[in-house]
Amino acid sequence: TPHSTHTPLLEHHNYYYTMASNGTAHGSFNVALMTSGGLAPCLSSSVAHLITYWKEAKDTGKISGLSIRCYRDGYKGMLIGDSFVVDDAAFADVDVLHNLGGSPIGNSRVKLTNIKDCLARGFIKEGETPLEVAAQQLLKDEINVIHTIGGDDTNTQAAELAKYIAEKHGGKITVVGMPKTIDNDVYPIKQTFGADTAAQEGSKYFQNVVSESTANPRMLIIHECMGRDSGYLTAATARAYHDSVKTQKFCAPFPTCSASRDVHAVWIPEISIDIEKEGARLKKIMDEQDCVNVFLSEGSGVKDIVAEMEAKGEEVPRDAFGHVALAKINPGVYFSKRIAELVDAQKTLVQKSGYYARSAPANAFDKELIGKCAKIGVESAIAGVTGCMGEDEDKEGTPIRAIEFERIKGGKPFDTTLGWFQELVKEIGQVE
Repeated sequence: TPHSTHTPLLEHHNYYYTMASNGTAHGSFNVALMTSGGLAPCLSSSVAHLITYWKEAKDTGKISGLSIRCYRDGYKGMLIGDSFVVDDAAFADVDVLHNLGGSPIGNSRVKLTNIKDCLARGFIKEGETPLEVAAQQLLKDEINVIHTIGGDDTNTQAAELAKYIAEKHGGKITVVGMPKTIDNDVYPIKQTFGADTAAQEGSKYFQNVVSESTANPRMLIIHECMGRDSGYLTAATARAYHDSVKTQKFCAPFPTCSASRDVHAVWIPEISIDIEKEGARLKKIMDEQDCVNVFLSEGSGVKDIVAEMEAKGEEVPRDAFGHVALAKINPGVYFSKRIAELVDAQKTLVQKSGYYARSAPANAFDKELIGKCAKIGVESAIAGVTGCMGEDEDKEGTPIRAIEFERIKGGKPFDTTLGWFQELVKEIGQVE
């Protein structure tokens, strides 16, 4: 039975402690883990690293007791009380999670301040609020540390929940977030978890898809990459793929060659595209190579598409956070029709690598980054420091630290002035 809404969260126990002068924490920690939002190639590794470093803290005497609870399907599990406790057998085998994609706990898209949506989905009852229901569940489970593994929405919601509990229940919960998003678009974090892996996997995906350019004369292939407001993933995927073409060996005089299989255009939200001018440039490539390969960010042109839908009186599909449901408005198809006319394509193929790329296990780069952040994240939680882990771009030397939640914000655009991107667009002939 949930406690009274007036019961302080920590009234009946003393699970929260600061570090003693000798570096040993004199107490137990009840830790909660949850993953939320869309998938990224980092969720399983984040869970594994966090559990490993919490166990290390217990084994080395930094804390005297430890319980780790996982809420299934993110905030949904917290709202309906669906969770499980990690047992000793799992502690021993947790390293196998590094080899898995997806989330070992399960994800969902739930906004705790969207009462209407939570009510419609059966997560709360009439007259309840998601924040209060979540607070009562954490109270019941005696949680004093939460690790939220998700994007800016997930982590800022957790901070709001902790603030609510402090104000309404007099309790303290330390929230230490882990920045998951393949868009790499969170201020002020240099590199979000999973973004590098997703770019490499997107490149791998197109290494097969590009062969479709040989299936039909005058073939146009649109490789649509995920990225709502940031072109990072599309740019990084194009770079990785372009580099792979450089190392591929070909056999003359066969027409399939590096020029026909390379990236011919990279279109992202941060770059204004003169469609007529680009069409003329790409038509020359089509005439010479019998194909054109365009890497397109799914966020490109969304404003134009939404404006067109609204002008027609059509309903724009959105998720619980109010974001446009990009998969439903299909930017790739929208652009492909226009560009196909300009390059005189006989056949057009739109291929989306997003679900393939985001479902992969973390690569070596991301595993190392996640591990460093998890180690410091556990230390921060033990010390009672709340924040979202990451390399802080606003601090000298971009140190890994628990970044204050009030500074965490999504929508960071991709920096098109980066040397590697300028080199890429010059090498493919998009800019002179």
